[in-house]
Amino acid sequence: MASKRATLADVARLAGVSSTTASLILNGKPDTRFSADAHRRVHEAVAQLGYRPNMGARALRTDRSLTIGFISDVVATTRFASGLIRGALEEAENAGHVVLVLETGGDPAREVEAVGAVLDRQVDGIVFATMRARELFVPPLPDSTHVVMLNATNSQFGASVLPDEESGGRSAVDLLAAAGHDEGIVLIGQNDEVERDLFRSATVAQRVQGVRSEFAELGLTLAAEESCWEWEPENGYLLTSRVLDGGGDVRALLCMNDRLAFGAYQACQERSVVVGRDISIVSFDNDELAAYLRPGLTTIQLPHEEMGREAVRLLLAGESSAQRLIDMPVVERASIAAQDPDSATARRAAERLAARRAVPV
Repeated sequence: MASKRATLADVARLAGVSSTTASLILNGKPDTRFSADAHRRVHEAVAQLGYRPNMGARALRTDRSLTIGFISDVVATTRFASGLIRGALEEAENAGHVVLVLETGGDPAREVEAVGAVLDRQVDGIVFATMRARELFVPPLPDSTHVVMLNATNSQFGASVLPDEESGGRSAVDLLAAAGHDEGIVLIGQNDEVERDLFRSATVAQRVQGVRSEFAELGLTLAAEESCWEWEPENGYLLTSRVLDGGGDVRALLCMNDRLAFGAYQACQERSVVVGRDISIVSFDNDELAAYLRPGLTTIQLPHEEMGREAVRLLLAGESSAQRLIDMPVVERASIAAQDPDSATARRAAERLAARRAVPV
């Protein structure tokens, strides 16, 4: 038979104090004027009895459950964005909250069920997260529900946390330019002319804008732009193969994500083109495999863990309209070959990159 759960009254009785005194001590109320010995006896009684507060009763008293709902599409079951959950869990734990994680697979019907499930448990707020940044449908919610969009946006709920993609796009260009690349740069995965009537996402558009703006401001031009809809390794391989076999003077590849870069590495290897010596490659995301390539892939990291932490901070602060753009760190490895780092353009790009890194996040 299961033993009876210890109550606050049991703690107070063992410590030789009143239940009110025990409650005030355990809740850390300031200026209680209880003796150090009383504090010691209460905490020793908690340890001896294995006492845990009744969170349901506390929620009724305080109108707070110390629980956060985290509803995602496929964040929990894929490795690509699991940092969003890790960051949220860490920040929630630091704030004395627990996180109830539900996954919907992007199915609207399951999203409605997930919302009902967390509301039934009286969560203090809901974080809606997506693996790939996008505009997200959110089922109807009570007006009092605090909501933060994580790696997503919604016209009804203004509090959101997103990566600073425009700045990240600029940093990718600066890395190549600072190494002396001022020609022979090919963009892999994106071509505005081909994709004129297509829409990927607002964040992808910001990444592309950052790339193109930095090229323009540095006075550089792309040698070619190769488009594909799916940013997967097989397409990175096919596009890079086409570029390398085309006979042009290709010196650098700017891949729109790491998975395209993985395919680009393979195409280079098959042609005995050595990455980091004969050709430079830079990309985005910092997929965990990027460090295991040889040479390691220089990439602009998606700051998923910091994004998850910031989402919880916004939620607990009750923010309803703040948008946070989280800096995308540069992860330098060995995939960029130095060309002419002492040129005027290279020095200017290095200065712009340094200034961007120096801006407080």
